[in-house]
Amino acid sequence: MTARRIITGLLFILFFLILELDRNKFWGWILLAVATVCFAALFETGVLKGRTLLKVGAWAAYIGAFAGIFFLTFPGVKNIPAKLFGELTESSVVSIADGKVSGVLDASAGVELYAGIPYAAPPVGELRWREPQDPEPWDGVLKCCEFAPMAMQPRNLPLYDSITRIVGYHDYKWFDLSDNYRPPVSEDALYVNVWKPAGEVTGLPVLVFIHGGSLQTGQPWYEDYSGKSLARDGAVVVNMGYRLGVFGYLALEELAEESPNGTTGNYGLLDQIKALEWVRDNISSFGGDPSNVTLAGESAGSASVSALCTSPLAKGLFRRVIMESSTVASKIPPHSYRSYSDALASGKEFKEKYGCATLEELRALPAEKIVGAAETEHHMTVDGYALVEDPYESYMKGVYNEEAALHGFNSRESGPFIIFSGANLKNYEDKVRDYFGDRADDVLALYPAKTDEEAAENWAEIYGAVFFDYPHYAYNALARRNGIPTYEYYFSKTNGSLGSWHSGEMIYAYGNIPDGSSNYDDGDRELSRIFKGYFLNFIKNGDPNGEGLPRFDENADSVSYLELGETVAPTKETARKVGLFEILSAMQENDR
Repeated sequence: MTARRIITGLLFILFFLILELDRNKFWGWILLAVATVCFAALFETGVLKGRTLLKVGAWAAYIGAFAGIFFLTFPGVKNIPAKLFGELTESSVVSIADGKVSGVLDASAGVELYAGIPYAAPPVGELRWREPQDPEPWDGVLKCCEFAPMAMQPRNLPLYDSITRIVGYHDYKWFDLSDNYRPPVSEDALYVNVWKPAGEVTGLPVLVFIHGGSLQTGQPWYEDYSGKSLARDGAVVVNMGYRLGVFGYLALEELAEESPNGTTGNYGLLDQIKALEWVRDNISSFGGDPSNVTLAGESAGSASVSALCTSPLAKGLFRRVIMESSTVASKIPPHSYRSYSDALASGKEFKEKYGCATLEELRALPAEKIVGAAETEHHMTVDGYALVEDPYESYMKGVYNEEAALHGFNSRESGPFIIFSGANLKNYEDKVRDYFGDRADDVLALYPAKTDEEAAENWAEIYGAVFFDYPHYAYNALARRNGIPTYEYYFSKTNGSLGSWHSGEMIYAYGNIPDGSSNYDDGDRELSRIFKGYFLNFIKNGDPNGEGLPRFDENADSVSYLELGETVAPTKETARKVGLFEILSAMQENDR
């Protein structure tokens, strides 16, 4: 009997935690408590004494009851409300090209936010896999107080996201009934968000940010890169949703044939260009200067920025770029990019998989049915319209759009990508040989390993260098060739959250470390002040330097950075990393 009580108690705790981590509706806990009491009563009253089959049935019924409660109280769908620093009231009305909008005002912080302004028509039905179209004008005042749905993408259980917050970010809020819902996903996601200083302002510098997520996932409302802090300090910040996965990057010959521009495969990239055009046409209504736009992005968002640097369609839509943890400037970009022939071949396989003979049949497929194809259809390509050639080739010809660049990467970029695929002494050499082939011996000479710890650390550095560090090395060399001023950082700060893992720098650069967070100390907040100061100065005039900030010199040799860590000081890349870069350059030269 004691064992049964212990098991019942443990199951109740487990089920309770699952409901909490999955953010189920609060009355799920009540139903679970009732089910547990009823289950326990069957044993405590002796009703089941000596009836083994009924006891087994009671256990099965209890577990089944939990499954029913789980699905019955699954969190509903709700738009993410606009949020700034404190109490919100309705903002003033702003007139733009398509109508009037109002947002929210945080009077104490002096910041306004206009969330969910349409910049293009919903790309649904006949507009799926077509160039973005102008939105329909509206009458009256459009209230922009909630963020629009995130672009269509594969969804995880909220349980998975909660575990990520616990294990990765260490900032999960236990028993917080304010977040017992899921944000929506939709093909109808082409909306911008605008943060601005409150009141009548004019001629302010503008930052346009593109979120990351491997061109498969992501959303424009994440707090780490919220524009609220930069807006409080005098900038106008814009970000946008754009088509992801199969909806943004499917390439088919039939789609190119029906397009008036002969394009296919870059719909997400064209969305980003459309958003930049919206900024050009409307940002002065929010106090921004359309002639002083900096384009920024992180991860796949940074890869997109890098591609837009050589897109003829983006020329004149921005002046400067900030690229965090990715570019597509190397001869063979390591991710988020593929050849046109590969894109068409993959698109053909997609079409055959779903047994569709026509584009009409493809467009009639429910979005939920094909969203999983994001695993294969999430790469930009050379479509002859948005991109007329590989960015590397454009830079070699002196064709580019940016006047200056601030870019960089983190010391432990590989962290989230190799959690379940790290190296040990047993598999380390095989991993190196699988990737580097004929040059594996050279890499192993640079990165010898005699222990599991050395193998794990070496592979983490190699993986990060291949997919994140080297693309910045390649970009900087091309920028130097073309006389583009570049300021390169190396983020190495540890903290109680992501530290210097991939994306760990954003909360510093955008000035969004929460005041009450125990994951960050005074040193982190001082580093954020410096990092954000560099961003603000660069957004204003193309030079990160300014009063009260350590000197940030241009990177004149592609291996000199400003380290942003426990201290802020110039540093050079290690000799073995430079050696690895040289190996990668030689491999790419041979493969082109």
